[in-house]
Amino acid sequence: MKLIVGLGNPGGKYDGTRHNVGFDCIDYCANMLDIELNQLKFKSIFGTGIVNGEKVILLKPLTYMNLSGEAIRMISDYYKLSVEDLVVIYDDMDLPPGKIRLRQKGSAGGHNGIKSIIQHLGTKEFNRIRIGINRPDPGEAVVDYVLGHYKPDERPAMEAAVKLAAEAVEAWTEVPFLQVMNRYN
Repeated sequence: MKLIVGLGNPGGKYDGTRHNVGFDCIDYCANMLDIELNQLKFKSIFGTGIVNGEKVILLKPLTYMNLSGEAIRMISDYYKLSVEDLVVIYDDMDLPPGKIRLRQKGSAGGHNGIKSIIQHLGTKEFNRIRIGINRPDPGEAVVDYVLGHYKPDERPAMEAAVKLAAEAVEAWTEVPFLQVMNRYN
């Protein structure tokens, strides 16, 4: 069983913001893999399906970004999942818009959602797909930037990154994450 989590904030006012690229990726995966996000439990909305013979859970925590670890811990405990069965998709200001980077471990890098996950899982060693959103312009507050919408010239790169991240998720149902990293990094 694979648990694929996209980080974001619930509510219409956050739709399409940089910080919600994880949610965007889960929505894309749901459409691509024909998995309906129709269950509310574990402080999340999620759906399950079979992809390449592997049971897959697509999950969007509804806890707000800073408490994402609560939802992931709840569903992981319920299904008795190990951290090796988890991948978290989220925005990263240290990458240019549209660039993706896969990793098996790492620090939170200042990302509050990842801090929460590390705190609740008790480890920094879990699979991640980071999607670049770039840094704010000088003088622009980080909060305003991540909760802001893409510039028109960024949108095509971001849409391509979401598609590429979804393809990496599907590949992970067939091969180990290390092989997926080698293919998509």
